[in-house]
Amino acid sequence: ELDYLVFDLPPGTGDIQLTLVQTIPLSGSVIVTTPQEVSLIDARKGLKMFERVNVPVFGIIENMSYFIAPDTGTKYDIFGTGGGQKFAEDFNVNFLGGIPIDPRIREGGDKGKPIVYDTPDSENAKSILSIAENLVKEAEKSGLKGKPKIEILLGNDN
Repeated sequence: ELDYLVFDLPPGTGDIQLTLVQTIPLSGSVIVTTPQEVSLIDARKGLKMFERVNVPVFGIIENMSYFIAPDTGTKYDIFGTGGGQKFAEDFNVNFLGGIPIDPRIREGGDKGKPIVYDTPDSENAKSILSIAENLVKEAEKSGLKGKPKIEILLGNDN
């Protein structure tokens, strides 16, 4: 039994997003962006689409927020800084947090062992767990726990 089902969609407001919101009664959405303006343009479109179809936006996550060089500890804002936070403020949506660029995040995903399990005490794992906790709080505030479940059937079992 699932507590939450998350769909990772491509950027923008294309056919996949439109079909999903027209087919499945969504309890809420999360907009994921990177800090640079070109990504924020797509994020705005996504936010407006979800507003038009009355799907609550639980918050904004900024991916690729920064990179910390492992050899020096220097922080680099490769794609700019604060774009997701400002976007959230401009549209009165919660900023759930930022995810840094860290090869261990990708490597863990490739191996099926997420960074939150592999190195749970790392700062990046803590950032991701904090985002997840913030998201659950927002979902619960919206009354998500009390909504009816939808049955999804895969394949043809006739």
